[in-house]
Amino acid sequence: MSHTVTIRTQTVTSSSSTIVVNTGYLKTWSGILKLLQLALGIICVGIVGHQYNKYIYGSDAQLFFFLITTTFMIGTFILLLSCLTSFSTASILAKTIHELLYHSIAFGLLLAASLTLMVHVSNNKRYNYELILGASICGIVNAALYLMSTIIALRTYRGM
Repeated sequence: MSHTVTIRTQTVTSSSSTIVVNTGYLKTWSGILKLLQLALGIICVGIVGHQYNKYIYGSDAQLFFFLITTTFMIGTFILLLSCLTSFSTASILAKTIHELLYHSIAFGLLLAASLTLMVHVSNNKRYNYELILGASICGIVNAALYLMSTIIALRTYRGM
């Protein structure tokens, strides 16, 4: 018994450049923590950047805090942006040691910078010290968020 089969092929091309945003990543703990870390980093950089004046109040502790906070704010922004714009990045990057190392180093350096700034501000109460003290407290909260991200990255890396 023979029968006839017709195969029809069609080629479709599209020229639209659609940007896909992985909004589901923001519903995970890692996404929420990265978003909060970025927000607190922006607040800390804004306060310290506005209050920094090396001739009146600036100090090495303030500069150290400013550099560390800016560094990890930019790094977290790049991580968050890459996880939001790619579906595979969020799942693959979480299983590598990169996030574990990044978050643990960010936790340690940001905690050290925040505590150094807090001690310096407490010892030298000068003009507008409340804002700088607030920035150092935000830095400690941000360090706690990085610690939480380190724990999540460790559990993900070990496959728990």
